[in-house]
Amino acid sequence: MKTQKALLFSLACLVSMNGFSAANPEIPDAPTVYPEGELGRMVKLGEDIIFNTNTHDLTKDMVGNDLTCSNCHLQGGKGKTLGTFIGTATAFPAYSPREKTVQTLQNRINNCFMRSMNGKRPIIDTEASIAMTTYVSWLSSGLPVTMNSKKPVNPFYTKEWWGKKWVLPMIKAATHDNYVNGQKLYTEKCASCHQPDGQGLAAAKFPPVWGERSYNTGAGLSKPEKLPTYLLHNMPLGNANLTREEAVDISIYVDAQPRPDFDLQKSLYPREEMGHYNSIVMEEKHSVRSNFAKWGLDIDQIRGDKAIP
Repeated sequence: MKTQKALLFSLACLVSMNGFSAANPEIPDAPTVYPEGELGRMVKLGEDIIFNTNTHDLTKDMVGNDLTCSNCHLQGGKGKTLGTFIGTATAFPAYSPREKTVQTLQNRINNCFMRSMNGKRPIIDTEASIAMTTYVSWLSSGLPVTMNSKKPVNPFYTKEWWGKKWVLPMIKAATHDNYVNGQKLYTEKCASCHQPDGQGLAAAKFPPVWGERSYNTGAGLSKPEKLPTYLLHNMPLGNANLTREEAVDISIYVDAQPRPDFDLQKSLYPREEMGHYNSIVMEEKHSVRSNFAKWGLDIDQIRGDKAIP
């Protein structure tokens, strides 16, 4: 009965979403007319993959969790808030501090499979890879190219993602009290969709936010210094109303939960299959513990236990 009530409540939340309170008025509407011929087919194929990444025949074997691209890029990237695909293609090619190379849009999309999708990096120029790139590029139709020399970020959010100036002091000062308050806020504002155990509600397409079926520790949202900015712009879904303090505390709680470790080498196909991987950085590992230690935080002290390996 409780599960049924939760499902009905979550579905009601989904039905009531007419827009996002944090929508950016500078972002234009997404195009609605698909290109003709083979180009249009590829746009539609890419859109289908974005919405069904973990079940689509072309990508399901490269996804290691229950997520789709549209779980983070709301409305398939057509939403007008942080995570939008509208304008994203105009930032590329862009320099990436993570890979320490200039990345194409296709590189960027493929690399997300290793992290947010906890899977394998698609091989460059495969149909799936090209289709997703074609779809994201289509959503930038008519916008000026603004290649970014510092980071691969949508130009509408270059100054805001990831909120470094205000986030870092709060993260570095975090304590167990922030974790406890984050748990309370999560219960009040997040659990109706993502569930008390963080495993989401598949029937209503609400994704897991921790555990083996969620994003791994290499994903941007696994970083306690990055998740707050995303939450401020997007959550609670349909009514983004968190304060900065609330967003940080929820992030401390969510990102302190268990999730898969990230090992770059395990996310790449063998060289003879993969071809060239456009990155200078070839060794990269992350864990929940290391994501917090980066900012001088002891995960055991933050949580108040020793549940994290």
